[in-house]
Amino acid sequence: MSKRFYIILVVVSLLLWTGVNTFSSKIYGQDSMDYIALSLEDTTLINSATITAERFIPKIIPVQILTGEALHKLSVHSVADAVRYFSGVQIKDYGGIGGLKTVNIRSLGTQHVGVFYDGIELGNAQNGTIDLGKFSLDNMEAISVYNGQKSSIFQSAKDYASAGSIYMQTRIPHFQGGEKNKFKISLKTGSFGTINPSWLWESKINKHISSSLSTEYLYTNGRYKFSYKKRNGYDTTEVRKNGNVSAFRAEAALFGTIKTGGWRSKIYYYNSKRGYPGASIREEPGKFKHQDSQWDQNFFIQSSFNNTFNKWYSLKVNAKYAYDYLHYLSDPRLDVTTMYINNHYIQQELYASLVNQFTISPWWSVNMATDFMYNILDADMCDFVFPVRYTSLTALANSFNFGKLKFQTSILYTHVHEETKVIGADVAPEKNKWTPTVLGSYKPLNNIDLSFRAFYKKIFRMPTLNDLYYTFIGNIQLNPEYTEQYDLGFVYEKEMNSWYKYLRIQVDGYYNRVKNKIIAMPTSNQFRWTMMNLGYVEIKGLDVAWQQRFEFDQVGIDLRLNYTYQTAQDLTDPSDMYYGGQAPYIPWHSGSMIINGNWKNWDMNYSFIYTGERYESQANIPENYAQPWYTSDISFSREIEFYQNRQTTLRVSLEINNILNQQYEVVKCYPMPGINFRIVLDYIF
Repeated sequence: MSKRFYIILVVVSLLLWTGVNTFSSKIYGQDSMDYIALSLEDTTLINSATITAERFIPKIIPVQILTGEALHKLSVHSVADAVRYFSGVQIKDYGGIGGLKTVNIRSLGTQHVGVFYDGIELGNAQNGTIDLGKFSLDNMEAISVYNGQKSSIFQSAKDYASAGSIYMQTRIPHFQGGEKNKFKISLKTGSFGTINPSWLWESKINKHISSSLSTEYLYTNGRYKFSYKKRNGYDTTEVRKNGNVSAFRAEAALFGTIKTGGWRSKIYYYNSKRGYPGASIREEPGKFKHQDSQWDQNFFIQSSFNNTFNKWYSLKVNAKYAYDYLHYLSDPRLDVTTMYINNHYIQQELYASLVNQFTISPWWSVNMATDFMYNILDADMCDFVFPVRYTSLTALANSFNFGKLKFQTSILYTHVHEETKVIGADVAPEKNKWTPTVLGSYKPLNNIDLSFRAFYKKIFRMPTLNDLYYTFIGNIQLNPEYTEQYDLGFVYEKEMNSWYKYLRIQVDGYYNRVKNKIIAMPTSNQFRWTMMNLGYVEIKGLDVAWQQRFEFDQVGIDLRLNYTYQTAQDLTDPSDMYYGGQAPYIPWHSGSMIINGNWKNWDMNYSFIYTGERYESQANIPENYAQPWYTSDISFSREIEFYQNRQTTLRVSLEINNILNQQYEVVKCYPMPGINFRIVLDYIF
């Protein structure tokens, strides 16, 4: 093996050894685990048996958050479904529960989105895409979306390395009084033969250490009816096939506090087999069986530790090992539109991060972060070169707080070196890039919670290993993407003592420029892609987020509105007949609405999503025009509390999704489900 591998392995081993010794040392501090939520994440979660609240910490960078009950009351199956309710976010959904689901923030592309799980990024050096449909909401405590990067400078270098980020925070144990153990058993069932049991056990080991064990199983046949108008003009009805999913997830975690810090370690395992429902062919519906299948096994172990040693120095250490196995099978004997593929892929990643924050004065803090990553990809493809990638990231950030005026600067250095196991194979050249960020906010008035903010960020994205080395379409000379982001906006927030309890308005206008933009589009199946380089793209948009709360005696009403206006134009070649056209699948207008009402132990939740007109290709012509679509979901739930030796709660929910039975497609020829239902039973004791 390369010397670089051994160097990184030693670094990770030392970090893990340091963490284990820290964990096993004398532990002292707070009675609860709440400190970890504050020290490891930007969001502080305040939980009890009956109340879930979120505290907004002033943000310079635009952020949208769904936490606690607000998250779990949505009639959604996965993280991908939940992030649709954020402004500026586009989801590509290839139909049904089993279909691929990728996320795009402000039209910058899926590969520009960093996805973080409990503070550490989920990696995919193979294609740079994280399928958010695989991540359940069952054990999820909060989901947040950032444009640019987080406002806190006390973060790893990886946190600076994306144009936009999604942070998933799983549940942290909380105990009251003399509680030592807490259990939650859930069962979800409904349309499409869905059966989805899960189990959670939280244990208080001692005053300062707790543990969590969560498991979940999901099965669905993914079969649903859909209708559409054929080219000859009459309506027809078909059944969506090969959308079956069988998946198992298990997570085990340890949490601890020390006097001025906290730590946690997690082991995660996911195993699934799912069918990929193919495109629905208009001319001959039902002719093709679409038997493409994919098997996934994902495993990672990760640890985080942070501590404030004194008033001027804080340390954060992250370490992770990840193993991802993927088997994809496509048989042309069952679908003549595809070619035979029976490939196996194995990705491995070693990751280590060291973050140092120095508080120079009450108004000036400095962060120095260094990350190392080792990625290797193995496959059984013909002529595969087995690429190896070494990445080092170094970030230097400053934060200045002058009361009404706050601003931050950061610069990120990225070094990428690649090798192949095949002697004589071509290798992409080394990359050494510097990318800066500047952001600031200003609060002009003392008695009004109104602040204005702005940021500029330039980011560099290395092409993925598939882009460079894929046997049939890889190109080691492929140009990387360079993105520049400009944002200007304001936030207004007000709390009142009348029936009108709370108001929050967030508005941001933005302008993005992408050079050498790489577009990946599916070909005959969802696993083979064609790489398109649009050259130069300009994106202009407006995001609006509105939140309100009303209370009338025992009735509470929460309202959440999101709206996005966006243009994403290809401006590469003025002589191109499609010059200036809207990018594929980017609507000009989109939005969502969530209304939640609660009375005593009853809850009602209504959610609405709208996606406006768009085009399905770079060519903005009538043949590629896509109609707007919208869906409405509604849910009802009731909590029943029992008081015996201890308090137990039974929660019963009924969810009806797409209540108007809209027939729509997020991606052309990939129809989505019509009206469907789900029943959820949660027993907490």
